[in-house]
Amino acid sequence: MCGIAGLAGTAPDREVLEKMAVAIAHRGPDSDGFLVDNQAGLAFRRLSIIDVAGGDQPIFNEDESIAIILNGEIYNHHELRAGLLRRGHRFTTRSDVEAVLHLWEEQGERCLDELRGMFALAIWDAAKRRLFLARDPYGIKPLYYADDGATVRIASQVKALIAGGRVDRKFDPAGAAGFFLRGTVPEPFTMYRAVRALPAGSYAFVDGSGAHEPVQYFSIA
Repeated sequence: MCGIAGLAGTAPDREVLEKMAVAIAHRGPDSDGFLVDNQAGLAFRRLSIIDVAGGDQPIFNEDESIAIILNGEIYNHHELRAGLLRRGHRFTTRSDVEAVLHLWEEQGERCLDELRGMFALAIWDAAKRRLFLARDPYGIKPLYYADDGATVRIASQVKALIAGGRVDRKFDPAGAAGFFLRGTVPEPFTMYRAVRALPAGSYAFVDGSGAHEPVQYFSIA
Protein backbone atom coordinates (compact mmCIF):
# COMPACT_ATOMS: atom_id res chain seq x y z
CA MET A 1 0.00 0.00 0.00
CA CYS A 2 1.26 3.46 -0.96
CA GLY A 3 -0.37 6.87 -1.09
CA ILE A 4 -0.62 9.52 -3.80
CA ALA A 5 -1.73 13.15 -3.76
CA GLY A 6 -1.55 16.11 -6.10
CA LEU A 7 -2.65 19.56 -7.18
CA ALA A 8 -3.36 20.87 -10.66
CA GLY A 9 -4.42 24.30 -11.85
CA THR A 10 -3.01 27.36 -10.18
CA ALA A 11 0.61 27.37 -9.01
CA PRO A 12 0.88 24.47 -6.53
CA ASP A 13 2.01 25.09 -2.97
CA ARG A 14 4.73 22.73 -1.71
CA GLU A 15 3.55 23.23 1.86
CA VAL A 16 0.03 22.12 0.92
CA LEU A 17 1.42 19.03 -0.80
CA GLU A 18 3.43 18.19 2.30
CA LYS A 19 0.33 18.45 4.49
CA MET A 20 -1.54 16.13 2.15
CA ALA A 21 1.36 13.67 2.19
CA VAL A 22 1.51 13.68 5.99
CA ALA A 23 -2.20 12.77 6.11
CA ILE A 24 -1.48 9.55 4.18
CA ALA A 25 1.95 8.80 5.67
CA HIS A 26 0.60 5.58 7.20
CA ARG A 27 0.06 4.25 3.65
CA GLY A 28 3.75 4.68 2.81
CA PRO A 29 6.10 4.84 5.78
CA ASP A 30 9.34 4.17 3.89
CA SER A 31 9.86 7.40 1.93
CA ASP A 32 8.21 10.36 0.29
CA GLY A 33 8.68 12.21 -2.98
CA PHE A 34 7.48 15.47 -4.51
CA LEU A 35 7.21 17.23 -7.85
CA VAL A 36 6.33 20.92 -8.03
CA ASP A 37 5.79 22.39 -11.49
CA ASN A 38 4.25 25.75 -12.34
CA GLN A 39 0.80 24.21 -12.91
CA ALA A 40 0.87 20.93 -11.04
CA GLY A 41 2.32 19.26 -8.00
CA LEU A 42 2.59 15.58 -7.04
CA ALA A 43 3.24 13.95 -3.68
CA PHE A 44 3.96 10.30 -2.96
CA ARG A 45 4.26 8.16 0.16
CA ARG A 46 5.97 4.84 -0.47
CA LEU A 47 5.74 1.37 0.96
CA SER A 48 8.79 -0.26 -0.65
CA ILE A 49 8.05 -3.63 -2.27
CA ILE A 50 9.37 -3.75 -5.86
CA ASP A 51 12.86 -2.29 -6.48
CA VAL A 52 13.24 -1.31 -2.84
CA ALA A 53 16.47 0.63 -3.43
CA GLY A 54 15.60 2.43 -6.67
CA GLY A 55 11.85 2.72 -7.12
CA ASP A 56 11.17 6.04 -5.44
CA GLN A 57 8.46 8.17 -7.02
CA PRO A 58 7.69 10.36 -8.89
CA ILE A 59 9.40 8.54 -11.76
CA PHE A 60 10.26 10.50 -14.92
CA ASN A 61 10.58 9.57 -18.58
CA GLU A 62 13.84 9.94 -20.50
CA ASP A 63 13.65 13.73 -21.01
CA GLU A 64 11.82 14.35 -17.70
CA SER A 65 8.83 15.90 -19.45
CA ILE A 66 6.43 13.32 -18.01
CA ALA A 67 6.16 12.12 -14.41
CA ILE A 68 4.11 9.39 -12.76
CA ILE A 69 2.99 8.44 -9.26
CA LEU A 70 1.18 5.14 -8.77
CA ASN A 71 -0.31 3.29 -5.83
CA GLY A 72 -0.60 -0.42 -6.51
CA GLU A 73 1.14 -3.18 -8.42
CA ILE A 74 1.34 -4.08 -12.11
CA TYR A 75 1.54 -7.87 -12.35
CA ASN A 76 2.63 -8.08 -16.00
CA HIS A 77 5.33 -5.40 -15.81
CA HIS A 78 8.12 -7.81 -16.80
CA GLU A 79 6.44 -8.56 -20.13
CA LEU A 80 5.67 -4.89 -20.70
CA ARG A 81 9.26 -3.91 -19.90
CA ALA A 82 10.69 -6.45 -22.36
CA GLY A 83 8.61 -5.02 -25.20
CA LEU A 84 9.43 -1.43 -24.28
CA LEU A 85 13.15 -2.17 -24.21
CA ARG A 86 12.94 -3.71 -27.67
CA ARG A 87 11.26 -0.53 -28.89
CA GLY A 88 14.08 1.65 -27.60
CA HIS A 89 12.95 2.90 -24.19
CA ARG A 90 15.55 3.40 -21.49
CA PHE A 91 14.84 2.37 -17.89
CA THR A 92 16.51 3.81 -14.80
CA THR A 93 14.75 1.57 -12.23
CA ARG A 94 13.40 -1.96 -11.90
CA SER A 95 10.07 -0.59 -10.74
CA ASP A 96 6.82 -1.82 -12.29
CA VAL A 97 5.68 1.82 -12.32
CA GLU A 98 8.31 2.86 -14.85
CA ALA A 99 6.89 0.39 -17.37
CA VAL A 100 3.52 2.14 -17.10
CA LEU A 101 5.16 5.51 -17.70
CA HIS A 102 6.87 4.44 -20.93
CA LEU A 103 3.76 2.64 -22.13
CA TRP A 104 1.85 5.88 -21.58
CA GLU A 105 4.41 7.69 -23.76
CA GLU A 106 3.55 5.34 -26.61
CA GLN A 107 -0.18 4.86 -26.24
CA GLY A 108 -1.65 7.50 -23.97
CA GLU A 109 -4.87 6.38 -22.26
CA ARG A 110 -4.98 3.24 -24.45
CA CYS A 111 -2.14 1.83 -22.33
CA LEU A 112 -4.70 1.00 -19.63
CA ASP A 113 -5.92 -1.92 -21.73
CA GLU A 114 -2.54 -3.61 -21.36
CA LEU A 115 -2.17 -3.25 -17.60
CA ARG A 116 -2.89 -6.24 -15.39
CA GLY A 117 -2.97 -5.28 -11.76
CA MET A 118 -4.44 -2.97 -9.14
CA PHE A 119 -3.65 0.71 -9.31
CA ALA A 120 -4.56 4.34 -8.90
CA LEU A 121 -2.24 6.65 -10.80
CA ALA A 122 -1.55 10.22 -11.83
CA ILE A 123 0.64 11.23 -14.79
CA TRP A 124 1.71 14.83 -15.31
CA ASP A 125 2.57 15.80 -18.91
CA ALA A 126 4.49 19.07 -18.68
CA ALA A 127 4.46 19.68 -22.44
CA LYS A 128 0.67 19.34 -22.74
CA ARG A 129 0.05 20.93 -19.33
CA ARG A 130 -2.42 18.28 -18.27
CA LEU A 131 -2.79 15.63 -15.61
CA PHE A 132 -4.05 12.12 -16.32
CA LEU A 133 -5.81 10.11 -13.62
CA ALA A 134 -6.78 6.45 -13.80
CA ARG A 135 -8.02 3.64 -11.60
CA ASP A 136 -7.87 -0.13 -11.99
CA PRO A 137 -10.83 -2.02 -13.49
CA TYR A 138 -12.14 -3.34 -10.16
CA GLY A 139 -11.50 -0.23 -8.08
CA ILE A 140 -9.17 -2.01 -5.67
CA LYS A 141 -7.07 1.11 -5.21
CA PRO A 142 -8.91 4.32 -4.26
CA LEU A 143 -8.61 7.76 -5.84
CA TYR A 144 -10.57 10.88 -4.87
CA TYR A 145 -10.65 14.39 -6.28
CA ALA A 146 -12.10 17.83 -5.56
CA ASP A 147 -12.40 20.69 -8.06
CA ASP A 148 -13.05 24.18 -6.69
CA GLY A 149 -12.87 25.86 -10.11
CA ALA A 150 -9.28 27.03 -9.67
CA THR A 151 -7.45 23.97 -8.37
CA VAL A 152 -8.10 20.24 -8.68
CA ARG A 153 -6.89 18.21 -5.72
CA ILE A 154 -6.38 14.45 -5.84
CA ALA A 155 -5.51 11.90 -3.17
CA SER A 156 -5.72 8.26 -2.14
CA GLN A 157 -7.88 9.23 0.83
CA VAL A 158 -10.46 11.94 1.42
CA LYS A 159 -8.73 13.09 4.58
CA ALA A 160 -5.66 14.06 2.55
CA LEU A 161 -7.82 16.38 0.45
CA ILE A 162 -9.23 17.93 3.63
CA ALA A 163 -5.74 18.27 5.14
CA GLY A 164 -4.64 20.37 2.17
CA GLY A 165 -7.35 22.95 2.92
CA ARG A 166 -9.83 24.85 0.74
CA VAL A 167 -12.09 21.86 0.18
CA ASP A 168 -15.77 22.52 0.87
CA ARG A 169 -16.84 20.22 3.70
CA LYS A 170 -20.59 20.49 3.21
CA PHE A 171 -22.34 17.22 3.96
CA ASP A 172 -23.58 15.15 1.01
CA PRO A 173 -26.99 13.53 1.72
CA ALA A 174 -26.60 11.17 -1.25
CA GLY A 175 -23.44 9.69 0.23
CA ALA A 176 -25.04 9.31 3.66
CA ALA A 177 -28.20 7.71 2.24
CA GLY A 178 -26.11 5.18 0.35
CA PHE A 179 -24.20 4.34 3.50
CA PHE A 180 -27.32 3.69 5.57
CA LEU A 181 -29.01 1.70 2.81
CA ARG A 182 -26.04 -0.36 1.66
CA GLY A 183 -23.47 -0.14 4.43
CA THR A 184 -21.01 1.70 2.20
CA VAL A 185 -20.91 5.05 0.40
CA PRO A 186 -21.68 4.34 -3.28
CA GLU A 187 -19.15 5.75 -5.71
CA PRO A 188 -18.70 8.33 -7.04
CA PHE A 189 -20.27 9.91 -3.93
CA THR A 190 -18.46 10.60 -0.65
CA MET A 191 -19.64 12.19 2.58
CA TYR A 192 -18.70 15.60 1.13
CA ARG A 193 -20.47 17.29 -1.78
CA ALA A 194 -17.20 18.70 -3.12
CA VAL A 195 -15.34 15.38 -3.15
CA ARG A 196 -15.86 12.59 -5.65
CA ALA A 197 -14.28 9.20 -6.25
CA LEU A 198 -12.89 8.42 -9.67
CA PRO A 199 -15.02 5.38 -10.59
CA ALA A 200 -13.46 1.95 -10.95
CA GLY A 201 -12.25 1.24 -14.48
CA SER A 202 -12.23 4.92 -15.40
CA TYR A 203 -9.81 7.67 -16.34
CA ALA A 204 -10.02 11.46 -16.43
CA PHE A 205 -7.95 14.37 -17.65
CA VAL A 206 -7.31 17.57 -15.70
CA ASP A 207 -6.18 20.68 -17.57
CA GLY A 208 -6.62 24.45 -17.53
CA SER A 209 -10.40 24.08 -17.67
CA GLY A 210 -10.50 21.80 -14.62
CA ALA A 211 -11.35 18.15 -14.19
CA HIS A 212 -13.05 16.57 -17.19
CA GLU A 213 -15.79 13.98 -16.82
CA PRO A 214 -14.47 10.48 -16.13
CA VAL A 215 -14.36 8.06 -19.06
CA GLN A 216 -15.06 4.39 -18.44
CA TYR A 217 -12.54 2.11 -20.15
CA PHE A 218 -13.59 -1.14 -18.45
CA SER A 219 -16.91 -2.53 -17.24
CA ILE A 220 -17.37 -5.72 -15.24
CA ALA A 221 -20.77 -6.15 -16.89
